[in-house]
Amino acid sequence: MADKHMRALQYDSFGGGAAALKHVEVPIPKPSKGELLLKLEATSINPVDWKIQKGMLRPLFPRKFPWIPATDVAGEVIDVGPGVNNFKVGDKVVSMLDVFKGGGLSEYAVGSQKLTVLRPPEVSAAEGAGLPVAGLTALQALTYHGGITLDKTGPTTNVLITAASGGVGQYAVQLAKLGNIHVTATCGERNIDLVKSLGADEVIDYKTPQGAALKSPSDKKYDVVVHCATPIPWSTFEPNLGPNGKVIDITPNASAFWTAVVKKVTCSKKKLVPSLLIPKAENLEYLVGLVKEGKLKTVIDSKYPLSEGEEAWAKSIDGHATGKIIVEP
Repeated sequence: MADKHMRALQYDSFGGGAAALKHVEVPIPKPSKGELLLKLEATSINPVDWKIQKGMLRPLFPRKFPWIPATDVAGEVIDVGPGVNNFKVGDKVVSMLDVFKGGGLSEYAVGSQKLTVLRPPEVSAAEGAGLPVAGLTALQALTYHGGITLDKTGPTTNVLITAASGGVGQYAVQLAKLGNIHVTATCGERNIDLVKSLGADEVIDYKTPQGAALKSPSDKKYDVVVHCATPIPWSTFEPNLGPNGKVIDITPNASAFWTAVVKKVTCSKKKLVPSLLIPKAENLEYLVGLVKEGKLKTVIDSKYPLSEGEEAWAKSIDGHATGKIIVEP
């Protein structure tokens, strides 16, 4: 590679939002054992990326400054490290980069073969880049925590998905409808038609009294709630839950963890379950396969070139994106 440097966006300290992102040229990383060097074609921004910048996950992240953020990428393998035998140069892939290293807002990045999957021609780079954090979070919330079977053989289940037009919510609605599931969803008024088009059976505007109370228009009680919105008190969820209802909170705060403990020690049949993502390549491969088959799609809010990456960052912080925000080098 003649030019050993690449363009990237990085920040040097906590705070500062989009204004703190700097356009830099840095050395192209080299893959170590079990790693792949990827020429990136698309990167997806997740709320956790700017939460790290705000210092909300210190001291775990970031490990050091300067920090090139973002982990969800799609691109082409251009080099492989020792011990890589599942991929070759030229392969198109989707990858979730090491959360302790970041590196997604750049032209090249190093990913582990353990969290990289092949991307078929039917799946665009932007569609693939949207999947890792948001898609895996939705899948894990429904299946692992919610105990839901994503086919028509499972029992009829009533599910509520909050913030259904967001990154995780849009995937959760579509995945839930693969099963024998009645989906109620909340979103803003402008996104009601979109969420219905994703398969939701009932959609309520979260700003209305009914939406604020999370009440199903058909008066159904929820077996599972996938909560993707800002914190909502347990007292709002509880009257809407079935006898063994679960609330899966994908962005749990201290109050959520406390409620989860209280429900457990009191042997309550209604539970709050904090969800922390445990990514697995086989689950990412499953999602990519669904996109290939036309059973799942990535709703893309907007695309930005890397040269305007700070605008994409600001839009994510604003919190009103419909689906995924994509940066293309």
